[in-house]
Amino acid sequence: MVPQADVAFDVRAALTLHQHGNLEEAAQLYARALTSDPGNFEALHLLGILRHQQGASAEALRFVAAALQARPGSADALTNYGVILDATNRHQEALQAFEQALEVRPADATVLYNRGLALRNLGRLNEALESYAGAVALAPGHVDALYQRGNILAALSRYEEALADYEKVLALRPKHGPALNRRGNALMALQRWPDALAAYDTALAVDPANAESLNNRGAALLALGRSEEALESCERALSARPGYVDALCNRGDALSALKRFAEACASYEAALSCDGHRVQALNNLGLALRELGRPDEALTHYDKMVELEPNLSGAHCNRGNALYELKRYDEALLSYGRALVLQPKDATTHYNQGNALRELLRFDAAIASYDEALKLRPDLASAHCALGLSYLSLGELSRGWHENEWRWETAEMKPARRKFVQPLWLGAEDIAGKTILLHAEQGFGDTLQFCRYTALVAARGANVILEVPMPLRELMRTLPAAAQVVAEGEPLPAFDFHCPLLSLPLAFKTEIDTIPATERYLTVPEAKSNAWRHRFGEQHQKLRVGLVWAGNPRKEVRGANWGDRQRSVSFDQIASLIQIQHCEFYSLQKGQDAVAQLRVSTLRDRVTDWTDDFADFADTAALIENLDLVIAVDTSVAHLAGALGKPLWLLNRYNTCWRWLLDRDDSPWYPTLRLFRQDTAGDWENVIARVHATLDEHVRNYRST
Repeated sequence: MVPQADVAFDVRAALTLHQHGNLEEAAQLYARALTSDPGNFEALHLLGILRHQQGASAEALRFVAAALQARPGSADALTNYGVILDATNRHQEALQAFEQALEVRPADATVLYNRGLALRNLGRLNEALESYAGAVALAPGHVDALYQRGNILAALSRYEEALADYEKVLALRPKHGPALNRRGNALMALQRWPDALAAYDTALAVDPANAESLNNRGAALLALGRSEEALESCERALSARPGYVDALCNRGDALSALKRFAEACASYEAALSCDGHRVQALNNLGLALRELGRPDEALTHYDKMVELEPNLSGAHCNRGNALYELKRYDEALLSYGRALVLQPKDATTHYNQGNALRELLRFDAAIASYDEALKLRPDLASAHCALGLSYLSLGELSRGWHENEWRWETAEMKPARRKFVQPLWLGAEDIAGKTILLHAEQGFGDTLQFCRYTALVAARGANVILEVPMPLRELMRTLPAAAQVVAEGEPLPAFDFHCPLLSLPLAFKTEIDTIPATERYLTVPEAKSNAWRHRFGEQHQKLRVGLVWAGNPRKEVRGANWGDRQRSVSFDQIASLIQIQHCEFYSLQKGQDAVAQLRVSTLRDRVTDWTDDFADFADTAALIENLDLVIAVDTSVAHLAGALGKPLWLLNRYNTCWRWLLDRDDSPWYPTLRLFRQDTAGDWENVIARVHATLDEHVRNYRST
């Protein structure tokens, strides 16, 4: 039998080797000691620790359990036994081991620290917090306890306190990379974006290739609006750790911010191929797909979100948004309703619900939804605007104009707001003898509709400068009340006040019966008029009809394509009109895709198309001047025909624009306009049939005169 002194020597020698990383040699010496003394506590305990370090957890537990049999009250062995149990996901048993160790040694910071880890793994965060606090109280310089306490505080959304703990860690160990990174995360949660970015940069100075810090740095840059730099940081994170799901998601967010939506979709899809349960990736992929005009595909991802997180109100709300864009409004309302059951005080969902109700012409319910949204968020500009459009649709113009002034606070219009030093005029100030700038703000149609107000402004004694898009400049110079017409981008003369065109109805307190609706308020420049009259020639035996079947999709504008599809028809859908005899048809249609429909049609020879010769709206007006009738969908050309006093038949969608009001076939804005409305959403067939019958009768009356 080997003498006891030799066993102790082997254990000490093994421990030295163990501490220097020579694990196999140390293991051999521990084993030799145990051959001589099978119940040796130190050899059993230390060999258990060594096997745990080698990843042999089951063997490690066996050795430490044997050590505890040899010395049942050992706090060290109980602690290490708990550490190994915790590492093998046996957290409850680990906690019991730590509790036993504390009975032996109640004021042990290490035991309290490890007990905190087990409690954290069991999801008992508040108890874990207390355990870490106890460790820190006993050992204020316990870096790991401070760090883990910070993590728990962050998990409990107590970010200021978490930040304080990370600061303490860094005061003790300035190059503690995880603490530097987590400090940045706490600052991000506190929306201190520049400070967070600085924290991540410091972390990267310690570890330049740390994928987590690179990814988080990308998130901070994205929050600061520095999307290109954010993308570069995410790419670096993915180079350091290919397939890193968080970085794939953040890269998608950066690409979306850069409006590179197809690439964003690819990044989100790559993330989901690694982790198909990543709800945020599903959500943001859906958003990117909707930006690409693919709400049907977005819906499938929102369905998956709802399946994974049925109690997530945002999932139901976004699902409703996709259904809304698919014009499945009743289904959208069901999704919004589920979202509001889960989160009744979500203003955005109330607003979205209002939009779906408005599309169904349920204006009273829509207004109630907008009102609820505004109770919750009085500054929600989009809800104010939608409320205003609802009132305008109902003919309650005064309330509508006031709410519509919120348009300048919406994401779409805020960048276009003019920042003049001269005051905004909304009707209160005396402008006699003053110069006022009236400026266009939205589409050509809005400018054509509201330029009529120049006469009212001039009647107040003001000198009027009118600023319009270049294609409208020559035509607008026929307005008698505008002293000067300038194109957007040209130098502006001096002026005293300014007013956007769509604010003029508010300035003049316009109601239905006070709309300035002269039959004609625009004329055609004489040179253009003479040139186009000569082109038509003198013979005029057939009814001359101008046609517009599609609007401008404005593909660069979010949602514009979707809106345009509702107001537009295809050329083939109006083909039956072209076949009516004793008519001459003239295209007033612009837009490459829509014009192509005419040029490939078998009826193309029945429609004269001179639109390639249009230099601006003055040319369009001159052609219209020589027509007898214009048949158009809701476009700027329709407004032009109305402003010229030309008979206008407007093909109007079911969910009508506010300006055409409800339940009327005429318009207080244009005395020569006749509306042909859809009876149900998407039903153009019935509209075209009614126009066909009316045109057929109109031709017969025309020929008899």
